[in-house]
Amino acid sequence: MSNPGKRVFGLAATGVYQPSLRSPWLAANDKKWEELSKILQDAPEMVTTSGSRRKLIIFTEHRDTLAYLMERIKGLLGRPDAVVTIHGGTNRDERRKIQEEFRNNPDVLILVATDAAGEGVNLQNANLMVNYDLPWNPNRLEQRFGRIHRIGQTEVCHLWNIVAVETREGAVFQKLLEKLEVERAALGGKVFDILGEAFDNISLKDLLIDAIRYGEQPEIKAKLDQVIDGALDTSHLKEIIRRNALVEQHMGLDELYAIKDEMEKAEARKLQPYFIRAFFTEAFKTLGGEMRNREAGRFEIRHVPAAIRERDRVIGETRTPVLKKYERVCFEKQHVRQQGKPMADLLHPGHPLVHAATDLVLEAHRSKLKQGAVLVDPNDDGIEPRVLFMIDHSVRESSGDSQTVASRRLQFVEIDQHGKAINAGWAPHLDLQPIDDYDQSLVQDVITAHWVANNLDALALNHASTHLVPEHYEEVKKRRERQVDKILAAVNERLVKEINHWSDRYIKLSEDVAAGKQPRVQPEMARRRVEE
Repeated sequence: MSNPGKRVFGLAATGVYQPSLRSPWLAANDKKWEELSKILQDAPEMVTTSGSRRKLIIFTEHRDTLAYLMERIKGLLGRPDAVVTIHGGTNRDERRKIQEEFRNNPDVLILVATDAAGEGVNLQNANLMVNYDLPWNPNRLEQRFGRIHRIGQTEVCHLWNIVAVETREGAVFQKLLEKLEVERAALGGKVFDILGEAFDNISLKDLLIDAIRYGEQPEIKAKLDQVIDGALDTSHLKEIIRRNALVEQHMGLDELYAIKDEMEKAEARKLQPYFIRAFFTEAFKTLGGEMRNREAGRFEIRHVPAAIRERDRVIGETRTPVLKKYERVCFEKQHVRQQGKPMADLLHPGHPLVHAATDLVLEAHRSKLKQGAVLVDPNDDGIEPRVLFMIDHSVRESSGDSQTVASRRLQFVEIDQHGKAINAGWAPHLDLQPIDDYDQSLVQDVITAHWVANNLDALALNHASTHLVPEHYEEVKKRRERQVDKILAAVNERLVKEINHWSDRYIKLSEDVAAGKQPRVQPEMARRRVEE
């Protein structure tokens, strides 16, 4: 996976305005909008080499500004369906739907959002972002850019910050952005990853208020520059990066072989992409869907039948809606991204589109599953017949009144004509082949044998419960215990550091008060924090 560097562009507007739908004067004379309009129309990064428009995210602070921008951008592009919005009033289900449309619908090009979309949202199919308004909290700058600059992003990410430089507030932001650009180059693009920590003990909000109130005083200007230079000092930032780096761990050969063995087992248990693609392609076609080949291993879905979308609405387990069309889909992770091409949505059994199609197919053909199938193993020269059972087993864990699946897998039990049950392995069904009608007539006596009609289901379940289930449970239990131990150690270490930090702050603040100073944080508050 590549993690390309970041480019930061500070753009200046000649005045400071707060756009409003209720103000026609601002709509005609908004300098910030003029700058954004130039970006949308003239910036070469807005289009691909083939001439198609790239997807873009625009962040603003206010709902009024969001509505204002949405209307102006729609008018500029001439395509109302090309712009979608997310704000604090957007409910969870609608937000998921909008995110899916922005990721996969080729007609949706621009997302205008407040900070409701700035955290916990993965929008890395885009690599362009504009901060129409800049927040007073550096953590939010970091969260915003993190929506597109994530692991797996293969494109260079471009960020434009629109700043009114002829204001005192704008002068502080301009200084901040210029320093960020210098440190971005020095640290290879990592400065945004630690921006919040760099300002951990510094209030950008207080700096901006001081700039607005006293910005004309030379000593205040010098102080502001000094604070920003100190927070974004190269050595300071490198120390934060070093502190956040993962601790190196060394494994012995035994551990490496154990991990390799587990990976091979997991690969054998996994439903291979080839089978998912073969099933979905046939099922989707049967249901009236249209899927066309595009790049190698990638497809375009121009039409999803209403029956599939309605079934998704009824079952609605994933809460991520099925769309009317998908610009690109694929069945293997390596095909999700291709240079210069739209990002593909990975189709898997849990994907809402596959899930809804599977549910419709099962509804139509569930009875056939109960009949079973007559198969032959081409690698087995023996003549003894066996019955193979697939058993779906889940290990669940409770959290309050709810339960979640900690691990789920298919178990395979094989029973011979003498009633002996054994573990059939991780994926024995993949080696079996259908038997033709002529060969099936030759083994009709085996198919109708009395032992096949015995209660083999109970025998298979009993064997699985006695042998396979305990192994599965112990495996999950050990993995969960290791995970909990790591979390507990990390939380303990973090809390000890926090206690020591606030203990030191309490001592320092107490000394300041004793010396006649009036610190912004009182010693008593620091002492309470230590106790908490």
